[in-house]
Amino acid sequence: MKISEILNLNKSQFELDFVDIDIERDIPLFIDSNLIRKYDSEFNARFVVTMDSFFSYLINTLSNDFDQQAKYLCSHLSEINETHLGLSKGKSQGKGVGQLGAEKIFDALKNSQAIENGVLKNIEDLRVLVNGFDKDMLSDMLTNILKKQLLEYTINQCNLLNIKLTPNVPSGFFWNEKNLKWENEYMERLIINNNPILLIPKKIVNFSLEGSSSQYRQHFVLNFLQDENIRNRTSLVQERKKSKELFVTKKDIIESEEEMNKDYLSNFTMNHPEVLEEFKKTYLNKANSMGGNMLEEISIDKICDILMQKLKNIPYGTKSASDFHNTMIGIFELLLYPNLINPKKEKEINDGRKRIDICFTNVSETGFFTYIPEKVNIPCPFLFIECKNYSSDVNNPELDQLSGRFSTKRGKLGILSCRKIDNESLFIKRCIDTFKDDNGLIIPITDKDIIQCLESKKDVSKKFEEILFEKSRTIITG
Repeated sequence: MKISEILNLNKSQFELDFVDIDIERDIPLFIDSNLIRKYDSEFNARFVVTMDSFFSYLINTLSNDFDQQAKYLCSHLSEINETHLGLSKGKSQGKGVGQLGAEKIFDALKNSQAIENGVLKNIEDLRVLVNGFDKDMLSDMLTNILKKQLLEYTINQCNLLNIKLTPNVPSGFFWNEKNLKWENEYMERLIINNNPILLIPKKIVNFSLEGSSSQYRQHFVLNFLQDENIRNRTSLVQERKKSKELFVTKKDIIESEEEMNKDYLSNFTMNHPEVLEEFKKTYLNKANSMGGNMLEEISIDKICDILMQKLKNIPYGTKSASDFHNTMIGIFELLLYPNLINPKKEKEINDGRKRIDICFTNVSETGFFTYIPEKVNIPCPFLFIECKNYSSDVNNPELDQLSGRFSTKRGKLGILSCRKIDNESLFIKRCIDTFKDDNGLIIPITDKDIIQCLESKKDVSKKFEEILFEKSRTIITG
């Protein structure tokens, strides 16, 4: 049974920023360090700093034969069953790192040619160069190392969706990158059926991780050896009859070499480190987030119909403000993913004196949310969204309230989401004045705009960007 069903969230996977896991069995998804590393944001940066801190410290201890310290570092890379991600069959068992156990993890690393050769630079190199490591194990390792950040993410998502947390629950061990040690503490946690649960951002998981040892061997190492054999005119070189072009088959290279296992790849990399770097760069660029529905079978057409009806059924006014706010959280998740992630409700700023309805983190690579900072020179590491369920028009106070929360560090882009604006041209003029006064770019979005997007079904995100571009141009050029 999925979390959304157990907690009666009344939301589909499209409307949730985290993976809607089944708590009775594992979902074949894995945390992808390439996706963590790929996107430049404050949210991802914390993950990167922590995982790189742990890995560099571990490799340093192994390289200097500090075996007891290395064993301690491996001791908390145990199996974990709080995410329900992985390859367990039937009932969730928390497979992954637990397949080897801490002692065997240490042995695999200690006996690896990659440690001796000094070719391990990042945690994703383990899959390529060390025996026994694959995507499920790497995902479990990352879950343990990044547990503190994932706990904080879980708390934020629970606060966003009004999910009750249980106080004073052990966190389980997590890596403290400042103190360089494993730590444990008591904190609020999501507990379901007496079991602690970690929510995982859907932006950092994948079904089939890029960057395996077989891909490295087949498409980079063998390609390099083909070129080397041709350059040196070895006995493996053949000539095509018509074109006289020289070539070497990969099959011939494999037969002529010793077994091309991970130790072989490690020795090769020691002599040709540029090949591994090119491989990692290629697969970092290839890493892409999954769609907003993840593995859910319900169609986006159906979800759009449901959300349109839900929005239309919400009465205007203060009494239904919470329903409007909750519905818009899901709608904006659908419209903005994967360009914006990690929504937080009522983010405190200025020591809590001001609050923001919803704050999204900008991780876009193309489109509107890269155009605004790059071409309009408006910073937007975050997008701030105010939701107003007013029966009357929003006015200057609502604009001032939103623009007063902008800063260069937080960003100066906001959306004012409201039910309707009778005199939209007048309100746009107020937005123009706000922009000209260097108080930020605020874009009004009404039910009419939202329904127009939802009616486009599969093009829902594209339509929303078109509306954002159109309204922002009017404000910027006004």
